[in-house]
Amino acid sequence: MKIAVNAQELSVDGACALVPTMGALHEGHASLIKRARDFSDAVVVSIFINPLQFENKDDLAKYPRTPELDIETASKAGATHLWLPSVEEIYPGEFKKLSAGPLGDIYEGVKRPGHFDGVLTVVNRLFELVKPQWAVFGEKDFQQLTLIKSMKSNVQIIGAPTIRDFDGLALSSRNVRVSDRKAALVIYRALSAAAKEKNVDSARAAMAKVLQNEESFTLDYAEIINEENFEIAQQGDANKRAIIAGWVNGIRLIDNMPMNGGAQ
Repeated sequence: MKIAVNAQELSVDGACALVPTMGALHEGHASLIKRARDFSDAVVVSIFINPLQFENKDDLAKYPRTPELDIETASKAGATHLWLPSVEEIYPGEFKKLSAGPLGDIYEGVKRPGHFDGVLTVVNRLFELVKPQWAVFGEKDFQQLTLIKSMKSNVQIIGAPTIRDFDGLALSSRNVRVSDRKAALVIYRALSAAAKEKNVDSARAAMAKVLQNEESFTLDYAEIINEENFEIAQQGDANKRAIIAGWVNGIRLIDNMPMNGGAQ
C-alpha cells in the first residue's frame, strides 16, 4: 500500500475507487474498502479530519486519532493507496463552498448547523483532487449519504450497509468514548422493535416506548422517514427507514434501519 501526503504522490494509474474517512478506522471502514475493491483494483483511502464539519472546536480536538492502526486496517482491507492530505491542500486560498440546501437543515442539520455544508464541500474537494470513478460511503450516516448522492458529480456513489458489533451497536469511531454501552444499545433495541411492526404508527410507538425506558439516553430525534425525500413516512411509502440520534454520557450517537421488512 502506497502512503501519500499529497494528491500528486498518489500516482493512481487509471480508474480508482475512493473511500473518504476521518481516520480512527474500524471494521466498518474496512467493509467500505472491501466494497470499493468490488469496483476497482485501485482503492484510495483518504484520512482527513475535516474542520468545516465540526461546529464545536472541542469535538474537533477530541476526535480520535489512531494513525498506526489506520495504516494496518486500510492495508489489510485491501486499500492500495492511503492519502493523508493537509488542511492547506484541501482548503487552499480559494475553494468552492457547497450548500446542502433544505435537506441539510433537518434532523442532523438542526443540531449541527452548517455540518452538511462542510461535508459536501470536503467531498467535492476530495473528488476534484483524486478524480475517482467510484466513491463508497456507509449507510450509517444515511442523511449524509443521501446528500452526497444529490451532488452534481461524475463520480458514482456507492452506499454500503451499516456494520454492527456483536451486540448490535453500529460501529463508529465515537464508540471508544462510550462508557455506558448498555445505554447506547437502546438505539439498536428501538430500531429493531420498530422493524418488527406491521405499520408505521405502531412502529413509531414501539420505538418511542423503548427509548423512553432508558434514563441514561437523551433523545434528539426519532422518526420513520420516506427514504426518497426524508419526509415523515406514510403507510403506502415504498422505502421507509427509522432514524435515531441522541446522547449517552456526553457522546452523540446516530443510527438507522430500513423498515421495509416489517412496517409496510
